[in-house]
Amino acid sequence: MNRRHDIDALRALAFGLVILYHVAMYYVADWPWHLKSPHAAEWLQLPMRSLNLWRMDLVFLISGLALGFLQRGQGAGALFRQRSWRLLLPLVFGMVVVVPFQAYAQGVANGSIAPGFGAFLLRYAAGGPWPKNAFDGSDFGVTWNHLWYLPYLWLYTSVLVLLLPALQSAAGQRLRQAFAGLRGAALLVLPALPLMAWSLLLWPHFPPTHDLIGDGWLHAVYFTLFLYGWWIGTDEGWWAAAARLRWPALGAALMLLAVYVGLRALPPEGAAPRQLLRLVADLYLWTALLAILGWGHLKLNRPWRWLPWANASVYPWYVLHQTVIIVAIWWLAPLQLGPVVEPVLLVLLTVAGCWAITALVRRSAWLRPLFGLHSCRLAARQPRALCGQA
Repeated sequence: MNRRHDIDALRALAFGLVILYHVAMYYVADWPWHLKSPHAAEWLQLPMRSLNLWRMDLVFLISGLALGFLQRGQGAGALFRQRSWRLLLPLVFGMVVVVPFQAYAQGVANGSIAPGFGAFLLRYAAGGPWPKNAFDGSDFGVTWNHLWYLPYLWLYTSVLVLLLPALQSAAGQRLRQAFAGLRGAALLVLPALPLMAWSLLLWPHFPPTHDLIGDGWLHAVYFTLFLYGWWIGTDEGWWAAAARLRWPALGAALMLLAVYVGLRALPPEGAAPRQLLRLVADLYLWTALLAILGWGHLKLNRPWRWLPWANASVYPWYVLHQTVIIVAIWWLAPLQLGPVVEPVLLVLLTVAGCWAITALVRRSAWLRPLFGLHSCRLAARQPRALCGQA
């Protein structure tokens, strides 16, 4: 089977977009985050919102694709054990070692925690207790912050493995073939209908929390897209159809985004119902994903020179990036460099920090598993592009 370079590239670019998004969260006005800049900008809300409506959905769809590739030639038990090791070990390590400085910086900034990182770590290791809202997740004593993706992905992987007998049954194969056989307008619209159903049934009752337990609406949406990714796999007909629809999908996504922005801009007396906004957002989400997949398949399916490095580095960058951002802010904020120089330096420091630490991780046999990478022994047996794939 030929390697799908477009999926590798989209995975790396999707996580790169997550990093830039988190840098921008420090600057976007009126959106809560761990730390907030005095140079908050309202104009960032529009591009940030246009990304936020599909960025993590793309990540989960690509994760479903990756699971489909990894499943080939493996039994369900072996697949579950492998994915559990490569998702849960970095999660635990991240919560113990990588994430705590984010919580500390947030607590000090809002006055809930006294300065002194060593004392904070001792208290964090004991699970608190903390003042209410001391930091994101403080009610639970410890936090996974941006690493919430890992337990969610483990949950969806576990559910799909449990469902494999049904999904691989005759009825399950018919459902898969029906999805993979969608073409034209049906492919533009029908996959969005389950997402819209979840918005009607679950969204009003389960606002996003990222706490794993009370996130009913996001679980339904993310698992649906995860399943879509697992279904489409290497189905050449589906990918050819997505490539043919790249222009209609892009046009539809831009039109729906304009409608969404216009409805949000209505004065209060003429405001659109929130449910209508959510349904428009669901249509925009799917058409945007379809456009990205179609254009990606057409333009990115080649052996880019940067892909082996990106595949082997994207997981550690994901684990590290938000703490590196917070540390860089901690250093830069007292310098008062202004709204142009500071964000440029923040991006450069984030890239440099992730690059340098990942270079050390990739060379360390005992650090590699803690950041989700294959052991050196296994990595030596595989193409470099596979080393480090999550």
